[in-house]
Amino acid sequence: MYWKYFKYVLRHKWFVFLECYKMNQIWRGITHDLSKFRLDEFIPYARYFYGKYPDIVDILDKTQYNLNLTFTKQMVQRRFDVAWLKHQHRNPHHWQHWILQEDDGDCKYLIMHHKYYKEMLADWKGAGRAITGSKDPNECKNWYLKNRDKIKVHSAVRTWIEMSLKIKS
Repeated sequence: MYWKYFKYVLRHKWFVFLECYKMNQIWRGITHDLSKFRLDEFIPYARYFYGKYPDIVDILDKTQYNLNLTFTKQMVQRRFDVAWLKHQHRNPHHWQHWILQEDDGDCKYLIMHHKYYKEMLADWKGAGRAITGSKDPNECKNWYLKNRDKIKVHSAVRTWIEMSLKIKS
């Protein structure tokens, strides 16, 4: 499981690097997602994406004694969620990094620096290619259109993304 995830991360980083190179963001491509090699991200990610773990309900049904609840779907999910949050906070190319949760409950969408939103777009394109193997230039555009309403970014960033993906308003 760890080897499979390691190979995926390298493939992902390569495709993101190629996309960053096209946008003259070479250093962003080189340093992209280095935090995924930190153990507090790497292990939970590998377990989440490549491990097979029983549901806690199945374990509780079979025994009442000597329960090892460390490796259940629920615990792996919980550890992944923490790793994903760390990853977003360590990597400003994620739009979630730029959301300011206000004390009154409102959210502000801060404007990203151009190097980060370029890397974000390269990440989306690179991830698509690493996962599917497809070089279809419309794949990222289609993914974005499906997820547009979930992606919370400053209006200036959204305008740049949609211009880059050639989305007509």
